[in-house]
Amino acid sequence: MNVVCPHCSTTNRVPQERLDDGPVCARCKSPLMRAEPFELDDGSFARHIAGTELPVLVDFWADWCGPCKVMAPQFTAAAAQLPHVRFAKVDTERARQTSAAHGIRSIPTLVLFKGGREVARQSGAMGAADLVRWVRSKI
Repeated sequence: MNVVCPHCSTTNRVPQERLDDGPVCARCKSPLMRAEPFELDDGSFARHIAGTELPVLVDFWADWCGPCKVMAPQFTAAAAQLPHVRFAKVDTERARQTSAAHGIRSIPTLVLFKGGREVARQSGAMGAADLVRWVRSKI
């Protein structure tokens, strides 16, 4: 299974049965399966979405957005409960091309990708339990 490193964007091949064994990046030696959100930008977004075979849940957000700030800890809590789903955050103010390419019109917006393609979208803040249920229903 291909997993893109959240630190250096190197694609790593990890056998599916070894995902829970603490794999590290072959290049930078950082943990590949840390169950926490990581940042993506215009330069790294496409590589992560296309190169990671695991589902990737992206939170499109902005620093000035109150509901985004409220949801941030819920997003982190959900990441801890779904270790085989990659949780990424895209700051819409910094990643304008990516946000525009994906038609982000309101924030927070959650977009779930699987196999490099969008499979589900949800706008508005969600609690961790609702977020986990929503993701599980879509993958």
